[in-house]
Amino acid sequence: MKLTLRVWRQKNADADGAMSTYQVDDVSPDMSFLEMLDTLNEKLILEGEDPVAFDHDCREGICGACSLVINGDAHGPERTTTCQLHMRSFEDGDTIDIEPWRAAAFPVIKDLVVDRSAFDRIIQAGGYITAPTGSAPEAHATPVPKPDADLAFEHAECIGCGACVAACPNGAAMLFTSAKVNHLNVLPQGAPERETRVLDMVAQMDEEGFGGCTLAGECATACPKGIPLTSITGMNKEWLRATRKAGKR
Repeated sequence: MKLTLRVWRQKNADADGAMSTYQVDDVSPDMSFLEMLDTLNEKLILEGEDPVAFDHDCREGICGACSLVINGDAHGPERTTTCQLHMRSFEDGDTIDIEPWRAAAFPVIKDLVVDRSAFDRIIQAGGYITAPTGSAPEAHATPVPKPDADLAFEHAECIGCGACVAACPNGAAMLFTSAKVNHLNVLPQGAPERETRVLDMVAQMDEEGFGGCTLAGECATACPKGIPLTSITGMNKEWLRATRKAGKR
């Protein structure tokens, strides 16, 4: 395959960025998208140019580090992570636009790499439990109803990649935050912080400068792990419950 790549290049956070055009040849349809970028970077290095900076780690669709907007879609045309997207999803001769996540709360560090530490601070605000557990408890010591366990596992699948924010027309982080809130709030171990968790995490989310949610639904459509839009509804219920309870104290 021969491809034309239009890649966002930005030297650092303070510099202006622009799209640069590159040609890549001999791209195998079985390559992952990141392997194709590796091929581009090998070519650039051999030509004495600065390689394209992009984020990655496990390359197995688990860590959420890979974060690219490909032809206007978060993670590209398939519902998967960028590292699990393969070049057979494109045609020989295609022109592919590659950009970083676009959100005020995700400032560009260099080229395609953005700072997603805002997500870390949201988790730090309440994504934990304080129940003393000591050594690992016996598996059946704390019974959890299967519907609750299934709901917790569904939300625990969130890998924090930020595709929900990149896809949202408002740059909202509600799907990510709701996944983290609902994951713990549905379990008995998370009950002691149930009210403070949702209030603190939502407050931190707002402080980070993410946009407001209008339930456009693009977040759930782009999520590579299938976190449902109803997750946001669940968090809203938790937030209203916690707000009312706090007001009665």
